[in-house]
Amino acid sequence: MSITTTAIERSKTVLIAATIAAAVALLALFATNGAAAPSKDTANKQGETPTIVLVHGAWADASGWSGVIDRLQKDGYSVLAPANPLRSLSGDAAYIAGVLAQIQGPIVLVGHSYGGAVIRNAAADNQNVRALVYVDAFIPDIGENILQLAGQGSLIQQSIELRGYPPFGPNDAEAYLKPSMYRETFANDLPPKQAAVMAAEQRPIALAAGAAPTEATAWKTIPSWAVVGLDDHTITPAQQLFMARRAGSTPTEIHASHVSMISHPDAVTRVIETAANNTTH
Repeated sequence: MSITTTAIERSKTVLIAATIAAAVALLALFATNGAAAPSKDTANKQGETPTIVLVHGAWADASGWSGVIDRLQKDGYSVLAPANPLRSLSGDAAYIAGVLAQIQGPIVLVGHSYGGAVIRNAAADNQNVRALVYVDAFIPDIGENILQLAGQGSLIQQSIELRGYPPFGPNDAEAYLKPSMYRETFANDLPPKQAAVMAAEQRPIALAAGAAPTEATAWKTIPSWAVVGLDDHTITPAQQLFMARRAGSTPTEIHASHVSMISHPDAVTRVIETAANNTTH
């Protein structure tokens, strides 16, 4: 029995050592060369057809893009929908910028709600980003934060509830939408049961992220489009139009709530594909 046990323990030791060595080698390769480059065929394909990167905002997650992703993939696009950390504007933008840096070929970068502020910072130094699309989004200028831009009549202020999170310092707070007001504020054109599930699954945003000033404005050099929800109670339609026009975006107005990518995926997909087509001409 002791011989068998010793043999098993030796095998475990060898396996662990081999695993660690492989992990170290992989990390060294990543540090030297960055992320693995796409194959030549993939790179060429991406050079012709842009990759679509979809960035969600607060009180949602990447699953909100499911209907749009399905349509884009059916039309032959490569799509990524990374998880936006929602911890700080600079940190979130840096994370998304890191995702973009590993994509070869042109990119259409799409942001919903707070994601609009993230993409304008993330795209600032990436020449592969050929188009920006804002979906019911904040489009702040330098020095502005999203808390300033919801517009008169927005329900955000009365809908938010703050909760602390570790390590529970004076600024360690994150904002949720009250479940009782989630549908009216965020998803008023979705069925009540669907909105109730979304309220339970919502990802909060750190208060510091909402209060942080924008440091870059990619829309000043990159063409942009905007989907404006005319029934949006989170960012008022008037405010969305003001920000879109200020950014020089081409607006498309639809009768939708703040989550038009869920309630009207066809319309949102058409705008994204219009932006994508612009990158190939």
